[in-house]
Amino acid sequence: MIVYGASGHGKVIIDILESIHEPHIQIWDDADKDPIWEYEVKKPLPAGTTINDKVVIGIGINATRRKVVDKLGATVNYGTAIHSSAIISRRSVVGEGTVVMAGATINPDASIGKHCIINTNASIDHDCVLEDYVHISPNATLSGDVFVGEGTHVGSGASAIQGVKIGKWCNIGVGAVVIRDIPDYATAVGNPARVIKLKVKE
Repeated sequence: MIVYGASGHGKVIIDILESIHEPHIQIWDDADKDPIWEYEVKKPLPAGTTINDKVVIGIGINATRRKVVDKLGATVNYGTAIHSSAIISRRSVVGEGTVVMAGATINPDASIGKHCIINTNASIDHDCVLEDYVHISPNATLSGDVFVGEGTHVGSGASAIQGVKIGKWCNIGVGAVVIRDIPDYATAVGNPARVIKLKVKE
């Protein structure tokens, strides 16, 4: 497995891969980086090169993660990195490139898109739908049947009641409590969560 990104997020993914006894771990980064523990950090192969090993993008920023996937193109096979302590229903779906961290829970009929991050102790309940490039931060909770649009970041300790829809490329603040739908490109904070900024799509 290749971890693309030698940052703090990359370190967590390495730890996940070690927890499931992944026998072969490589680290790539565009920048010159010191080794991470015993792992040398290498430069990525040129875009368009066929890569036989599976790849996970070790970058926490959703938009940057998408740019890397776009740059690598269609020649890459993506794996998942799911910590050994995560609880994943066999009736859920987890897309390629997604990372599920220690203590996270994904319940039945939840659908997690590609290249998402389900962070430490996050809880995704039944029938939730998360589109690609979503990040659910540590200790965040989505009750049943919550929809989260592409690229949205749900902050640490935030929660959403059942049935709400959170739009794409939103930022939901730390500890926010979402009790009504949030539009696309919104920043929402507080309890109850209220929209404080709405970005017009460029």
